[in-house]
Formats: sequence, C-alpha cells, structure tokens
Amino acid sequence: MQFQLSGQQIEVTPALREHATSKLDRLLRLDDKLLSLAVVLTMDSGRQRADGTLTATGTVVHASAMEADMYASIDVLFDKLAAQLRKYRDKVMDKRQREARQEREYG
Repeated sequence: MQFQLSGQQIEVTPALREHATSKLDRLLRLDDKLLSLAVVLTMDSGRQRADGTLTATGTVVHASAMEADMYASIDVLFDKLAAQLRKYRDKVMDKRQREARQEREYG
C-alpha cells in the first residue's frame, strides 16, 4: 500500500509521521485491499486540519478533520476513515449475502 503524508504551511515532523503511520495499521486490519492513502496536514487560522483520501478496491473514501491539535486531527481523521471503510465493507458483504441467498432460493 502506498502512504503519502504531506504538509501545507506546516513541516511534517518525524513524530507526526510516526503517529500517522501507527494509525495506518488500524485501517489495514479492516481491509487488506487498500491501494493508497494520501494525508495532507494544513494550518488554517490557528486550527490544525487533516485531510485524507483512501483508495481501496472498488471505492475512494475522503475525510477531513479540524481540531486545535494536529495529533487530535490525525486521530479524528483516521476514526472517520475507519468508519467509512467499515460501512462500505458491510455494504459489500450484505450485497454478497443477499445474492447468495437469492441464488439458493431461486436456483
């Protein structure tokens, strides 16, 4: 999986990179078919903003978080991405189960 972390008007420190990388493991446990993740860290009028675009097989998920602390922004961003990825995965599983059930019933 490709992981890109960049900053606009902010320097990406090794500590920020390590924090984001540690959160990435959580997404990888949810789905092993992730292709890429691009995270952009931005400073907006005293607030710290994190935007992320996650590309997986069959979907592209985008989330944004704005908090007073950059570490909190990264945490909220990964929580949102995980929730959206979980929702997509459940939707796909429900569709497959429904198709299998119809196949059994109607042959």
